[in-house]
Amino acid sequence: MAGRINDDDVKAVRDAVPIDAVVSEYLQLRSAGGGNFKGLCPFHDEKSPSFQVSPSKGLFHCFGCQEGGDTIAFVMKIDHLSFSETVERLAALAGITLRYEEGGYNPTHQRGERVRLVEAHKAAAEFYVEQLDSAEAEIGRKFLAERGFEQSAAQHFGVGYSPAGWDHLTRYLRGKGFTDKELTLSGISQEGRRGPIDRFRGRLMWPIRDITGEVVGFGARKLRDDDNGPKYLNTPETPIYKKSQVLYGIDLAKKEIAKTSKAVVVEGYTDVMACHLAGVTTAIATCGTAFGGDHIKILRRLLMDNASAEVVFTFDGDAAGQKAALRAFEDDQKFAAETSIAITPGGMDPCDLRLAQGDAAVASLVETRTPLFEFAIRHVVSRHNLETPAGRAAALDEAAPIVANIKNIAIQHESAVQLAGILGIMDIQFVIKRVAQLARWARDRGGRGPAAPQGRRPVPAQDLGGGGSAGPSGPALNLRSPAHRTERELLKLALQRPDLVSPAFDAYGVDEFTAPPYAAVRQTIEDAGGAEQGVVDPSDYLTRVRDTAPNDTLRALVTELAVEAIMRKSVDDIYAGMQLVHVRLRAVDRRILDVQGTFARLGPNVDPEHLAAVQSELWVLQQYGEALRNNGAAAL
Repeated sequence: MAGRINDDDVKAVRDAVPIDAVVSEYLQLRSAGGGNFKGLCPFHDEKSPSFQVSPSKGLFHCFGCQEGGDTIAFVMKIDHLSFSETVERLAALAGITLRYEEGGYNPTHQRGERVRLVEAHKAAAEFYVEQLDSAEAEIGRKFLAERGFEQSAAQHFGVGYSPAGWDHLTRYLRGKGFTDKELTLSGISQEGRRGPIDRFRGRLMWPIRDITGEVVGFGARKLRDDDNGPKYLNTPETPIYKKSQVLYGIDLAKKEIAKTSKAVVVEGYTDVMACHLAGVTTAIATCGTAFGGDHIKILRRLLMDNASAEVVFTFDGDAAGQKAALRAFEDDQKFAAETSIAITPGGMDPCDLRLAQGDAAVASLVETRTPLFEFAIRHVVSRHNLETPAGRAAALDEAAPIVANIKNIAIQHESAVQLAGILGIMDIQFVIKRVAQLARWARDRGGRGPAAPQGRRPVPAQDLGGGGSAGPSGPALNLRSPAHRTERELLKLALQRPDLVSPAFDAYGVDEFTAPPYAAVRQTIEDAGGAEQGVVDPSDYLTRVRDTAPNDTLRALVTELAVEAIMRKSVDDIYAGMQLVHVRLRAVDRRILDVQGTFARLGPNVDPEHLAAVQSELWVLQQYGEALRNNGAAAL
């Protein structure tokens, strides 16, 4: 029976290792005030942080799933360790020597299984690094050099070499006190005809570390033609290595990912090395498997799903790369972060690109990314002829369901607007309504709709205009959209400070408000006599607007906008002018895209008068947009 760890030593471990330092190895923490920190809970999926850490108390608690406890409880839960394994790990971290009671305990032989397997991997990684300097490993050093990796790069990433013999590592680890059972269970060795032999032989070795930096597996690259194995051979599934739950390079990239709210996903070990050496230190890679749900969970805890977070995938431009990109798009909605894709030129991966064009080319690759949604849509649309009405209609039929499947209502709406631009369809509202219709049908089939935007009640489309189809329809608002935030702010000004926005506001069309609920409020203000009524008769203005609203849902939204604080302490005509300009400028830019789409589709035999009319409208819009940008409210 294993001895019990001395109670005083357990307390010393608990006191010595700050809970915020341990938790921050797994997720990004931000100040929650009062000396506490908050983050996305690692024990259940959530969109806003309800997980809090109190360093002064040494405790954590999630207000969402009710998990809580001290540092030991956190590590036990997140890494599935026993109490003794957790204390031993934390003690090693703090440099504390543990005492065991009840006698007869030999920690070398009776440590927890996970701890033993991790220690075996650590020893194996050190062995492989030493072997890279051997004469036999010349082929490995040449492989690295040919790909632009110097000795310092190999050392930074812990790259090593596995000797070509049958059991060099197995005998070495036996000498370190590891049993044959532990070596085969770890995946480092495998059963041969006369006992355990090395799993990896004559290969270049990359240690695969978990998010805390512990080695849990290896990736091995074939070097010789007489090696009949696969090009890359990874550690098999073991108690400590699950390929769907590890990301190569995450231990090196996690701090920069949390700091910049950006992650770059590449396809291989050498690609991670090339990116990091080129300054893209947020690069990570999967280990012999497709990027999936468990990988997303790891990144979400680091990115914390803030509005500016971004995940950039890099893929080759060939058919396989495009297929991988579309597969990544299927998981796109599991992120609150924006997802983008960077297609490598000429079929080169980041490692080849760095070798051919240098570090700057790798950094530039990531900067010239395309939103993953746009890539997926363009891939679908490319199969159709957009020069004909039938082709545009067919492309819309195939692409609209993809947009309709986007669960975030605000992103769905913005994507529908973008889809209209890609197709060159001038009637943006038609595309928006088509997408919204498909989304409603999908929800009806599923029995329930998507979750409401965080902190904001959804406004059902059918309730906006009253009397069936009257009034705007489409997706509900969401304040993560910059356009929606500005439209909301302008409506608050029109209801609370009509003197600052009238008479300019009353000249704004309903279609200048892209969020259907806001378009409905704009229509209601117009039906009540416009914002100018708020200047003429301020005492009765809000009552009149509320009474004009066609239903309770819209009336409630008018009330909400009328009492919600304006997002600026000092509200003046300059601030009001900014909101007027932003809303109008976005409407002008949308119309410019429409006209440009029309212009692009004009054939060589177009009527000269029609061509001149399109060119004239485009010129006038561009001049007006430029005036708004340069002169602000004075150009309204």
